[in-house]
Amino acid sequence: VQLVESGGGLVQQGGSLRLSCAASGFIFSDYVIAWFRQAPGKEREGVSCITARDGNAIYADSVKGRFTISRDNAKNTVYLQMNNLKPEDTAVYYCAAVREIHRILVIPSGHAYDYWGQGTQVTVSS
Repeated sequence: VQLVESGGGLVQQGGSLRLSCAASGFIFSDYVIAWFRQAPGKEREGVSCITARDGNAIYADSVKGRFTISRDNAKNTVYLQMNNLKPEDTAVYYCAAVREIHRILVIPSGHAYDYWGQGTQVTVSS
């Protein structure tokens, strides 16, 4: 099983990045995929997730209206389009997968996930 993030980098405030999470080794279409982030000295934060059954997207208030999550089940990949980036978005971004058993209404907390990626650094300069 693998989750591999890519697309991180250094961008100026107001800029955009698109993160990708490529999955292998499990039935991707059965899994909720989420993005988390962790900045130095801060707790891990759930940013967004996308459900398996209907592709419903859920966002943290801190990114609502700026970030868009999407999934391509044919490519086993989830994307996170990040626009209007702010310095406070600086963090290591991780994707995670959990099998969808029940309907998902909020971003599942970190302990719920079966698989995690290694992370990709996003740095937003002011």
